[in-house]
Amino acid sequence: MRPADPATRLRPPGHDLLVGAVDCHVHACPHINARRLDAFQAVREAAAAGMIGLGLLDNFGNSSGFAALAGRELGHLGVDVWGGLIMEPRAGGVSADAVRTALAYGYGPGTGARFISFPTHHTRHTAQIEGRSPVHVAGCFHLPASGPLPDPIPAILDQVAAADVVLNLGHLSDSETVRLAEAALDRGVRRLLAPAAHLGIDTVRALAALGVSVEFSFFSVSHATAVGLTHVDAERHRIPASPLDQVVESICAVAPGQVILSSDAGVALLPPPVESLRCFLLLLEEAGLARGLLRPMVNDNPRRLFGITATGDGGPLPGWGALNV
Repeated sequence: MRPADPATRLRPPGHDLLVGAVDCHVHACPHINARRLDAFQAVREAAAAGMIGLGLLDNFGNSSGFAALAGRELGHLGVDVWGGLIMEPRAGGVSADAVRTALAYGYGPGTGARFISFPTHHTRHTAQIEGRSPVHVAGCFHLPASGPLPDPIPAILDQVAAADVVLNLGHLSDSETVRLAEAALDRGVRRLLAPAAHLGIDTVRALAALGVSVEFSFFSVSHATAVGLTHVDAERHRIPASPLDQVVESICAVAPGQVILSSDAGVALLPPPVESLRCFLLLLEEAGLARGLLRPMVNDNPRRLFGITATGDGGPLPGWGALNV
């Protein structure tokens, strides 16, 4: 019998699901938590796995500059890398001026922010889940239950609509998330993404019915949720894990074309993003989701949402598995 190709033996189960895949949620920028890798390493590992897209997120600044630099230096690897702005206080807060800067920040046209996100951890909803002090909670971002949305939210939505970039709805409560999605659509935003692991299944259905893409990430089901981490300041807080069966139920409750799967990896205690994404896909497969469903959720759907036109070279590089040891 002919021995197996050594390069093939290095490729772990599920590596084929990563070919042509996009991970729109990677934390490889500088942080006060230890990072597993930097942006250059993240792009190289994605390219070695045959992936074609990578989105960089940063709670402390606009990640467009890091993405533009990585794309300039490593564009020959065929990975479309982009960044954007999470409107946390350390990144300028919920500010139309900060959004305007982010959309233009890079190395010329096409290298600015590809997403604008409402706050993730500096929201009243998340602060309450994290058990923050009443003073901290009171100072966090929230949406009123009724009436006009306060300034500068309308101006921010108008900028996102004009630039035709992705609006990430952030980590808000169920009712706030739906209200913000409806307001964004009313103002012409057409690319919307909702982190959905902690949303109720009825909310996930409602968002998908509006045309919002719903995102589920490896971090939310991983062991990283078992310890307190520093997300936006020096305090360590936990976000409860999402039961895998609950995630699968939510995924199955909406049309497959509305679901996006990502790693949300980069913190030191998780595997590198490429490996985290592979593990997540295998977990979902073992939980009953067929590969025919999983593939577009990590391939076609994020390509369409983020406007990725690259097609990749058809497969991982020889010895890809060795990068993730």
